[in-house]
Amino acid sequence: MSNYVEIESLHKSFQVHGETLEVLKGVNLSIKKGEIFGVIGFSGAGKSTLARCINRLETPDSGRITVGDTDILSLSKKELLQARKKIGVVFQTFNLFEAKTVYHNIAYPLRISGVRKAEIDKRVRETAELVGLTEKLNAYPGGLSGGQKQRVGIARALINEPDLLISDEATSALDPQTTLQILDLLKEINRQKGITIIMITHELDAIRYSCQKMAVLQDGLIIESGEVAEIFRNPHSHTGKLFAKVFFELQQPDLNDGDGI
Repeated sequence: MSNYVEIESLHKSFQVHGETLEVLKGVNLSIKKGEIFGVIGFSGAGKSTLARCINRLETPDSGRITVGDTDILSLSKKELLQARKKIGVVFQTFNLFEAKTVYHNIAYPLRISGVRKAEIDKRVRETAELVGLTEKLNAYPGGLSGGQKQRVGIARALINEPDLLISDEATSALDPQTTLQILDLLKEINRQKGITIIMITHELDAIRYSCQKMAVLQDGLIIESGEVAEIFRNPHSHTGKLFAKVFFELQQPDLNDGDGI
């Protein structure tokens, strides 16, 4: 597999109370096409900022981001709008329209793009079937469980048939059983569609269960990257060792089992 996402020397700062806060300090990362790749780090490491830079919801100060053959940071506003259609994002907060049905929440990206009604209907129903929401298309978000709401968010992220899906703490607000169901769904989407998935999370179980490779983000830098099993068994960084210690002490898994290892 060739590299599909390339991030080189990525820097991003924010102005906070008149002072410069450097959040990303030169991130380098390579992700192959079709992978489920995990990025893990403690709160404040820069995970969400990294996610938002990949599709330029935040504009980096410097560096390079390539998705497929597209240099994301060189795009005009018009070109960026087109490129974003191929980069789906699933957030921790569901960001649903409470006054719209599941059908219209999923359809929203297509409607604002001017897609024909017949095509919208076809794609909404196909996507709803993929994420297990066929029976909920006429329901409103207020009547859904947390897991069902996140399925709507995933469906909306998939409706433009993206090649890359970014999961930004998508399971953090869910209970363990629902988390497992959502992770299974993401793995099935990856298997069926071949979509590259970047899973940004602080949850060790999500990484172990879902990802083939991972990177550890600490204080705005990637300090360790490689196979999930190798990093858990033989971490080289202090943060990697902390994650491995917590993982083995609390979970005590058999590292020979599970899809992620």
